Order: sequence, then C-alpha cells, then structure tokens
Amino acid sequence: MKMNRREFMKDSVAAGMTFSGAAPYLLGHPPQKYRTALIGTGWWGMNILHVAMQSGECKVVAMCDVDENQLNPAAENVEKLSGERPKRYKDFRELLKKEKPEIAIVATPDHWHALITIAAVEAGAHVYVEKPVSHTVLEGRSMVKAARESDRVVQAGLWRRLSPDHVTGMEFLKSGKAGTIGMVRAFVHYPGGSGEVQPDSPAPAGLDWNMWCGPAPLRPFNKSIHPKGFRQFLDYANGQLGDWGVHWMDQILWWTEEKYPKKVFSTGGRHVRRDNTDTPDTQVVAFQFESFTAEWEHRLYAGNEAEKASLGCYFYGTNGTFHMGWIDGWTFYPDDSKKPLIHEGSKLDQPDDQNIALLWADFLESIKTHKRPVRDIEAGHRSTNMSLLGMLSLKLGRSIEWDGEKEEIVGDADANKLLRREYRKPWVYPT
Repeated sequence: MKMNRREFMKDSVAAGMTFSGAAPYLLGHPPQKYRTALIGTGWWGMNILHVAMQSGECKVVAMCDVDENQLNPAAENVEKLSGERPKRYKDFRELLKKEKPEIAIVATPDHWHALITIAAVEAGAHVYVEKPVSHTVLEGRSMVKAARESDRVVQAGLWRRLSPDHVTGMEFLKSGKAGTIGMVRAFVHYPGGSGEVQPDSPAPAGLDWNMWCGPAPLRPFNKSIHPKGFRQFLDYANGQLGDWGVHWMDQILWWTEEKYPKKVFSTGGRHVRRDNTDTPDTQVVAFQFESFTAEWEHRLYAGNEAEKASLGCYFYGTNGTFHMGWIDGWTFYPDDSKKPLIHEGSKLDQPDDQNIALLWADFLESIKTHKRPVRDIEAGHRSTNMSLLGMLSLKLGRSIEWDGEKEEIVGDADANKLLRREYRKPWVYPT
C-alpha cells in the first residue's frame, strides 16, 4: 500500500499540531474560552479535562457525575487549578439544559456514551466522547446521524491517531517498506489470576446506582463494577476487546484502505476467571478483509517475559515484521537477519502515557474551521464496530458476514437482533 507523502501528512500530522498561545492568531481565529462541561468525572475523564484546561481555550462551567464521591473531589481539583467553581450536577440532562455548554466531554461508562452524546449535540454542544463510542452497533450509527443533523463536531477519544510515533510508524507501513502485508495480529495480554467473588452490597452514600445503570439492566451494586471494573461486565461494556481492542482495531483501519471486514469469527471463553465478571478472559477473533486477514487475541492471565510484547499490532509483510506498540514505540524486524532493526521510541505525555493534547488540539481546530476531526464519530464508530462484531460472533458461537455499507449481518436475522438491545425503561433506544 502506497500513499502520497503530502496526503498522508495532511491526514495525520497536520491535524495534530500542538497549539502555542499565538496559534489562534496565526490561524485567523481570535482566542476564546469555550464553555466546557465534563460528564463522567472519573480518572480518565479528569485526564481529558486537564488537557482541555491546559489548552487555555476552555472554561469549565459544569461537571456531572452520579457519584458524589467522584464528583466532589474532581470539582475541587478544578477549582484549585483554575480558581473557578464549576457547577455540579448528578443528571446530564439538567446540566445541558441549564448550562448550555459549547463543549461536552463524555467520559462515562460505555453504556451511557450514546444517549449522552446524542443529547449533547442536540443541545448544541460539540462533543469529545471517550472510546469505545458505543455499547452496541446501532447506537453508534445513531450517534453519527445525530452529529450530522446537528452539524456538531464529535471527536472519538482515539488519541493514538496523532501520537508522533504512531504517525511515523503508519508512514513507514504505507510507504511499502514492510512489503506486501497479508496479516495483522492485534493483541493484549495481561497478568492475572482466577480472582475472587465479591459479594453484592448496598451502594455507597452519594452514589445514585439506579442512574448509574441507566438504560442497562439494573443489577445489585457490587464494588467490582464501580468505580473501576465495569468494562469486565457485559451489561455495561464489552470486555478487553471492547476496551483495549478498539485502539488496535483503529490502527488496522488506519493502515488499510478498506473500511470494514467482510467476515468475522470469534471463539473464547472464561477458562481461568472465577470472579464476578462475565466477559471472556480468553478470546480470539478472525477478521477477513478483501486483501488481508486480521486477528485479535487477548488473555487476562499469564503475562510473561517470554514474549517480546504484551500488546500492540504485528503487521506481517513480505519484507519483514512491523510491531506497533505503546510505551515502547515501533520496531521493524527485516526478514533479512543481516539488516539492522529499525526502531522509533514513543513520545507520550504524563500522567498515564497518553497524547490526549494532540487530539484535543485537533478537536478545537475542527470546531473553529467547521471541518471534521481526525477521529470523527464516523471513524470512531467503524473502529468500535470491529470490536462489537467480534463480541457478537462470540455470543452467537458462529461466524458472521458483515455488510458494512448497510451495517447489517447478511442472511442472519438472529444475529441482526444483537446489533441493538432493549433499554430499561424509561430510557429509549436511539434511532
């Protein structure tokens, strides 16, 4: 796969230029402070908000969380850093109605992403929504539709698209230096064990558990779900594939010119875990594209030093093997052992080794120029779909044929039912 260098850099690097204080003037935009609200004040939501504040172009007017144990210290942190006191809400609908933010950051658990993003764009806000963009496929399509009809910018939080080493790594792959690539293997392997069952308990004071569950099934509160474990529960997320996998599915779709796989098959199960969670601790997914095969695999145990990398993507080409990693950057291993390895280290911000600032800069520039951001909701939807289809195949226990243009499974009515799910009343599934 070859690509004009100028086109590639326009698509990738230029969108991620870090803004200096003078940048708005250079671009013909007067500096301004966007009225910004954070919905979901946990660890990652605060990482995003800190970047928004550091941009110098955002004024935090409101923060929302159904758990006061997260909301109050988060709001106090903002006040300490900025000297301003954002208003606190437990219901996003009230926040959107009263505060009318220009920017909304949606960093809630996955099962809330669709409804809140749609409500925010309909209220006039531009949205930065954390990945995965949705919990089910048709939620994502509804998010794209709402963004287009509202003419709002919606950026998916896939920040690796602008990380410097990922940009240069993709330039290397697209240049053809790895040769013809016939297979990509994406993977995440974590250490762990069988775990232990945590008993249900009353929700802690200050947490509205009914609202936390929202459109998802209402189950008894359990500390293994909130505040940190929800992604290993199928009612609220899609496990390791729906979490980490979305980043690496996005890397695959960045590299290829194909927009979606044609066939998907997954197998796996719970071979080790004996705790409260219900997502697979072991999973393998095969994605058949027109010109290559992609594979996902994860396990939530047996992290080790025997394998060179614990996560990332291996691109297997006729000239060698390319590994796109995270903290370790990227490495190309030539098929000729006499040739030297080629390596580029990562360039990551702290805390938590990320490049949110580059994606946030692109988000702000997209708002100013009325252009779609580098990880527009449509692109985030497609990357999320790969993970969701892998989970759907696992639940069905059979392969599926995917029509990516119509966004439906070919000739399988039972499978198509799993593209959505019933919401708990009074919440209504978006259309």
